[in-house]
Amino acid sequence: MSKIITRRDFLRASTAAAAGMVITPARSLWNVTGNSSAEKVIIIGAGLGGVSCAYELQNAGIDITVLEARSRPGGRVRTCRDPFADNLYAEMGAEYVDSSDEYARKYCKEFGLDILPAKLYDGIYVRGKKYDMADFKTFKQQLPYDGTVGGKLFGQEFEYVRHWVEKIKDPNDIPSDVMKLDRMSAAQLLRKEGAPKDIIELYTYTNATESTCTPDQMSALNMVFGHFYASAFSENTMEGRIFGGNDQLPKRFAKEIASNLKYNCPVKKISHNKKGVEVSFEESGKLTAMSADRCVIAMPLTILRKTKITPYFSDEKMHCIRKQSYGEVMKIAMQFKRRIWDEQGSVGQRVFTDTPLRRVYHFSIDQPGPRGILLSFTSGSSAAKLGNMSEQQRLRVARETATELWPETPYVWESGISKYWNEDPWMQGSYTYVSPGQWDFIDILAQPEEKVHFAGEHTSEFHSSMNGAIESGVRASKEIIKG
Repeated sequence: MSKIITRRDFLRASTAAAAGMVITPARSLWNVTGNSSAEKVIIIGAGLGGVSCAYELQNAGIDITVLEARSRPGGRVRTCRDPFADNLYAEMGAEYVDSSDEYARKYCKEFGLDILPAKLYDGIYVRGKKYDMADFKTFKQQLPYDGTVGGKLFGQEFEYVRHWVEKIKDPNDIPSDVMKLDRMSAAQLLRKEGAPKDIIELYTYTNATESTCTPDQMSALNMVFGHFYASAFSENTMEGRIFGGNDQLPKRFAKEIASNLKYNCPVKKISHNKKGVEVSFEESGKLTAMSADRCVIAMPLTILRKTKITPYFSDEKMHCIRKQSYGEVMKIAMQFKRRIWDEQGSVGQRVFTDTPLRRVYHFSIDQPGPRGILLSFTSGSSAAKLGNMSEQQRLRVARETATELWPETPYVWESGISKYWNEDPWMQGSYTYVSPGQWDFIDILAQPEEKVHFAGEHTSEFHSSMNGAIESGVRASKEIIKG
């Protein structure tokens, strides 16, 4: 056994589970410290990481300025309303607030925002055959994949990595042979352990419901720890959304800091030393510079890589900034004149598939009909294939796939839109995942560099989520407030 420090997300996950994840309200705790050495702070990025950090710093009496390249707050939180009829809307970016997402839920409660439970999976469509989830769970139907066991859709790969999971007794003291799993991909480990081709193929689809990569891209160690904490996504995972649209949360943060929030101001250069920082950015077509005691970088690494940094941060920090993996995500929202997925004989309202659309579900559960929005979530290489198509081609694929699931689609389809986050100019990716060799990246990316602090889901123990983005902003604000 070799004593190591594990990744913060898994260590904190176990601690949170044991402690019931109680969070002390930040305002009541931090405002009394009075230890901050910062008089002025620049926050780069108005995603949830940036605005939550700014909100807490402002509440602590610190002078802040938030610079945002877009004309709106929220980053990857993108609620679209304009293209649709009858006041319908769709989440084209970050979508779910899980039951364990304490940071997101804390601020929703503070701002008076309700969280609406999402539907669980009730249908499966794979290899051209439809399955009722209720029948499937009671062993009346069997998946058409060799090596699978009945009654469950997710986690079929577990038996092939069980002995690796059972080797972990203490997340603070991981066997060296388990740590070496970070040198290979999840697919490589499954093949090594004798998993049939069908099991790996099915895992490619089930893993893609939450991760934005394929098993060939993901660290085997990450997969094993997911099972160790029983945190892998399943057909029983409870999820929710903010009633009326997720964009309300970043907008509420932004409203509180409105006088100190500057839109359409992309940052071009970050200069820093032991005395402070200087940030150069475009404003109204002109290059402007602003100085501060400290800075919080809450922009995606895909964009930070293209930003001039003087001097460079530490070698290990720069390595992580340059190499951190981001996945692929495509979401397609389809407006129907009638909600055929609610009708008798439907395959379901939330369907797991192996089609190009992958996860397809009724989105408008909080809005009256007759019209409704069907939303799809595609990730990994399948998202990249759709991303290489034109908007017209993407919608044609969506319509054809929806017709496979609901044959009446051609008669009730009205319109649709797509969002491919990898072509978004201020994102150029989806969200982070752990590829081989990146187990410790989150810890390194979260560490301050003298007067520069870091936020964003890529620095959080709850990465790849709105909850993680907010947690990172709270953490960065706490670092500054405590001095």
